[in-house]
Amino acid sequence: MNKYNTILKKVEKPARYTGGELNAVLKNPEKIKVHFAFAFPDLYEIGMSFTGMQIIYNILNQHKDIYCERAFAPAKDMEKLLRENEIPLFSIETNTPLNEFDMIGFTLQYELSYTNILNMIDLAGLPVRSKDRSSDMPIIIAGGPCAFNPEPLAPFIDLFLVGDGEESVVSLCELYISAEGKDDFLKKAAKLEGVYVPSVFDDAPYQVKKSLIRNLDKQPYPEKPIVPYIESVHDRAVIETFRGCTRGCRFCQAGMIYRPVRERRPQTIKKLAISQLKNTGHEELSLLSLSTSDYSKFEPLVMDLMSICGDEHVSLSLPSLRLDSFSFKVLQEIQKVRKSGLTFAPEAGTQRLRDVVNKSITDDDIYSAVRQAISLGWNQIKLYFMIGLPTETDEDLDGIAEIAKNILAINEEIYGRKNSRFNVTISVSNFVPKPHTPFQWVAQNTAEEFNKKHNYLNNIMPKRNVKYQYHDSFESILEGIFARGDRRVADLLETAWRKGCLFDGWSEHLNKSAWRESMEETGITAAEYCHRVRDYEEPLPWDMIDSRIAKKFLISESQKALSGQPTADCRRGCTGCGIC
Repeated sequence: MNKYNTILKKVEKPARYTGGELNAVLKNPEKIKVHFAFAFPDLYEIGMSFTGMQIIYNILNQHKDIYCERAFAPAKDMEKLLRENEIPLFSIETNTPLNEFDMIGFTLQYELSYTNILNMIDLAGLPVRSKDRSSDMPIIIAGGPCAFNPEPLAPFIDLFLVGDGEESVVSLCELYISAEGKDDFLKKAAKLEGVYVPSVFDDAPYQVKKSLIRNLDKQPYPEKPIVPYIESVHDRAVIETFRGCTRGCRFCQAGMIYRPVRERRPQTIKKLAISQLKNTGHEELSLLSLSTSDYSKFEPLVMDLMSICGDEHVSLSLPSLRLDSFSFKVLQEIQKVRKSGLTFAPEAGTQRLRDVVNKSITDDDIYSAVRQAISLGWNQIKLYFMIGLPTETDEDLDGIAEIAKNILAINEEIYGRKNSRFNVTISVSNFVPKPHTPFQWVAQNTAEEFNKKHNYLNNIMPKRNVKYQYHDSFESILEGIFARGDRRVADLLETAWRKGCLFDGWSEHLNKSAWRESMEETGITAAEYCHRVRDYEEPLPWDMIDSRIAKKFLISESQKALSGQPTADCRRGCTGCGIC
């Protein structure tokens, strides 16, 4: 312990590494059979806001033979001290070096965290490539949305979990207990649903069908989530109301890979909310899903939760609200406790392009919702758009600025004067084609094309009371390379990491020159992975992964997009995706 205490005195935020938080689990590692490290490849403040970690941590630690601890990517000051003092990266519950665990499990939420994964493996004192790790070293696994294309990380990860992880991660740990060594474990694990083992696949290719939990309501959910000592990105109680989405936005990977919709019962949600608030002391409760207001009993649930929150002097947060199913009765209730900004996601500036991407809202939906919100006293409106979408033209970009202008006009119309406190934020992201979506075959814009569109929007956007922000173009190109990459891009990843690339999703840390040098050295080009159209018959690197969504459905949706033909929400009738 002394060596840890010595370096912790020298870092900016020692509470990132000390553990001991409220509701953290402590077990005796000598009395369990599987020692599991949940490794989050970003800073503590980011990881502690990730509900998936709280879910897996809770489930594994309910098992008498398993102990799950946590580890996070160290900040650069901490990494420097670890390397200088030759201290391996350690868990925060018991300060156990990661190289002493049975399994290390990474979550794959974002492609630009991949260099952090390699860095954490290296900081643990382990070879980064799986072929170089001996049988007595920890088994390194990974899961999450990016596991639906595992190939860019395949040389580094022993095993991938594809799909819902609550049951499969427990099955893996139980298999580990009975297996006779690492090789035996990996061969048997490859036979489990939702498990991709690159070394086994290379010898005998097989299809990996995503693991799927049909009854979400019966799954354990944290009633005593860990409460950080320091502020995290989302410092609140969180309840997942349902998983999946039926809207069918063609750019959205989550909307495809998390199908079908599975809801928790209202009474389960309310029970969890009461327990979390009691056991954490949080002053905010948030509902989690891809589209909160699509919950089948949304309005009565929220009214009940508002009653609970009002009694506890807790505010209720409702992210991911849809403009076309927005309940202003709920809005009026929310503002009784605390009024914050409203966030909408039109995604595209014109109806034509919204039909292309299957975003089923109209201009009337947007302005009607905004008008009601402003009438109720909201002064901050944030809108999310995406540029670089298939078939996009300058008229679609003009539409984004036009929406901003019209919202300002609505505010002035309602108040009869200029409201200096009112402001609109226009946030623009760059379209990145993702696997298992109808747009997995399309070309991505070049960085130059993205930059040109950013400048165009900046020139036409209203300057008064409008804040315009956008994502870095080069960052989006890197995301595109790794989103649709094959196993060859692993060399690019390792080369860039060895040149010091870390925290690539943070603009202040993104080392563009090192990435460009790495691309030149490895021969990996954005032209090959991002900027070309793929044929429907072309083998794709992720074809071994069965998302349970039929490829013929994705092709049909791709073709309908090009003709601007929308597809109805499948709650209104089956659209033939194959998931059911």
